[in-house]
Amino acid sequence: MNNYVVATIKEWNIEQYNQNIDSKSGNWFLIDDNTDLTIENLRKINPKYIFFPHWSWIVPDSILNEFNCICFHMTDVPYGRGGSPLQNLIIRGHKNTKLTALKMTNVLDAGPVYLKCDLELTGSATDIFTKSAALTFKMIKEIVTTNPEPIEQTGEVTEFLRRTPKDSEIKPNISLEDFYNTVRMLDAETYPNAYIQLEHLRLNFTQISKNGNELVASVKIFEEEKYDK
Repeated sequence: MNNYVVATIKEWNIEQYNQNIDSKSGNWFLIDDNTDLTIENLRKINPKYIFFPHWSWIVPDSILNEFNCICFHMTDVPYGRGGSPLQNLIIRGHKNTKLTALKMTNVLDAGPVYLKCDLELTGSATDIFTKSAALTFKMIKEIVTTNPEPIEQTGEVTEFLRRTPKDSEIKPNISLEDFYNTVRMLDAETYPNAYIQLEHLRLNFTQISKNGNELVASVKIFEEEKYDK
């Protein structure tokens, strides 16, 4: 029976792992701490595949070279290689995307593709990541069952830049639609919420909804000297 590893730190993926992993399809191991992803630990497990849904660290070349590592990227690669794919898609006006399972190499998001599946970009970032997690584990099951051969990427390469917390600031003269999209695309655990900066106050926005020409959101207000940057 084959061994498999899922390496992830996000609750939505851990929940899907607990719900969907079937011991009949192999021996499964969850790594949810970066310090446990070592070549020594992996050699003990000897996995056929290591799946990386929403992993936040660069995987060492030693692991990439020895094991078959697969990540899940929220763009139709080679379009959208790089950081912050969800946010970069939404600010560019995309309503839908592809969730791509690809072989990890030492060039970010440039490896050959195992599978692509449609994903809608509706709702908050939490909503989208939850949908993405469910889809990810369906794709994992398909890969384990069918063992597809990955296919090299073709087409024009478009790279996304990773966003910084400063990019979450809402600027003056923003449109209603862009305000809505900026808030919702950052509304998820560990992400820097959209905010408006006043002279001594910071207003953080979450839980936004849209009804015609009206937006309703939850706002937290911090005194500048008490706000943890």
